[in-house]
Amino acid sequence: MRRLAGTIIIALLALASTPALAQAPASEVMTRPTEPFKIIGDLYYVGTEGSASYLMTSPQGSVLIDAGLAETVPQVQANIAKLGFQLADIKYLLTSRAAPDRAGGLAKFKKDTGAQIVASAADKPLLEGGLAAQGVEAVKVDRVVGDGDKLNLVDAKVTKGGVLFVARLTPGPTPGCTSWTLPVREQKWNHTVIFYCGAFVGDNRLVGASARPGIVEDYQKTFATARGVIADVFLAPYPDMFKMKDKRALIHDGWLNPFIKAGEFHAYLDAADKEFKAELARQQQALSADATAGSAAAKK
Repeated sequence: MRRLAGTIIIALLALASTPALAQAPASEVMTRPTEPFKIIGDLYYVGTEGSASYLMTSPQGSVLIDAGLAETVPQVQANIAKLGFQLADIKYLLTSRAAPDRAGGLAKFKKDTGAQIVASAADKPLLEGGLAAQGVEAVKVDRVVGDGDKLNLVDAKVTKGGVLFVARLTPGPTPGCTSWTLPVREQKWNHTVIFYCGAFVGDNRLVGASARPGIVEDYQKTFATARGVIADVFLAPYPDMFKMKDKRALIHDGWLNPFIKAGEFHAYLDAADKEFKAELARQQQALSADATAGSAAAKK
């Protein structure tokens, strides 16, 4: 028992290191199957090895967060069935952002469940046809949410309980990027989950004519908004972002849930903010150098 405890302590210390600022992994990992499992309370992981999908269940119905790629829908649906849940119980389909790897499976899930699709105003036109060029089937958005809007999955006859999601608009990586918070309960303790859309720069242009108007302000607003969220369970679109594989290996009956980690989300934000500022400075310097070179060439 002491050896097991020592192993767990060492692994938890390793998880305390700087969080990975993972972006979309290689397609092979995105489509690789993995076994579903319980994260905390009535929240389950039902995605693939490299692309996260989550199922929140309740007596009033279920909510699916991120449908994943169109081609992995059968895997996600099979994972839901393995856990003993029914597709017909899904009442809402949430998405972190309008992108093929997050929303590619929405149309299929809507057809199979009849669930309502909930998305931000910026994502609505993309989901309803704007992503067709990227192979994403158009789907009607049933409800548009703004920052702070609540989604309460409670039957009209039920006076207590329910599943309460709160939308947080975090438009850094994309204009419609939406994060969600959710209170959960495990044993006798309350916890808050954050499904964070992300804050990575990736291939985004931050300066120059090709940059999205207001993109720097969007990132700055995202960091400010996200820092106001106090959550002790950090989840995201890609498992590497929150070290899911490492945490999953630490799940043992009677031990502290490894997905409960106060401060981890803010540590991720600090690292992401530092990376953003460094990339912004790099792009500004490159733009200035190009402008200087162009000016010198024009004088010749």
